[in-house]
Formats: sequence, C-alpha cells, structure tokens
Amino acid sequence: MSVDGAWVPQVTLLTKPGCHLCDDARPVLVEVLTPLGLEFDEVDITTDDALYAAHWTDIPVVLVDGEVVAIHRVGADVLRAALPGGN
Repeated sequence: MSVDGAWVPQVTLLTKPGCHLCDDARPVLVEVLTPLGLEFDEVDITTDDALYAAHWTDIPVVLVDGEVVAIHRVGADVLRAALPGGN
C-alpha cells in the first residue's frame, strides 16, 4: 500500500476465537507497529472458509503484504525485520 508515495505495509493477524497464542501476539504487534505509526488488521479465520482450511492449525499467523512472517509465536524482532527498514 502507498500513502503519499511512501510504501505502507499491510499487516494482518489471522486469529480464531479462544486462541491464547493470538492473545499473546496482539501486544507484540502493537509494540512494534505503534511507534512506526502503523496498524494491523485482525481477521477471524472462522468467517472465511478458505482461510480456515489453510490455517486452522497454524493460528496465529502474521502476514505482511500477504506474506507469512510468523506462525504460532510472534517475535518482535521477526516482525521488525519484515517491515521497511527492518533491523
């Protein structure tokens, strides 16, 4: 995605109800994205048959621009490395 000519990554957290690892992932995304002025979309895979079929055993999944960057456990360093200028 582009805003004022600058690339803004689309970050998505795939979740499902009752997922304790999803509960752990949310604060990591907030910690990494908020200082960069970024947000993430959260998608419940139980509302989408294709997503459910593809990821029902792999939740949570973090996507950056549609590419999987984390499954099950979300590390701040892994997420930062997947973002523009990631270190």
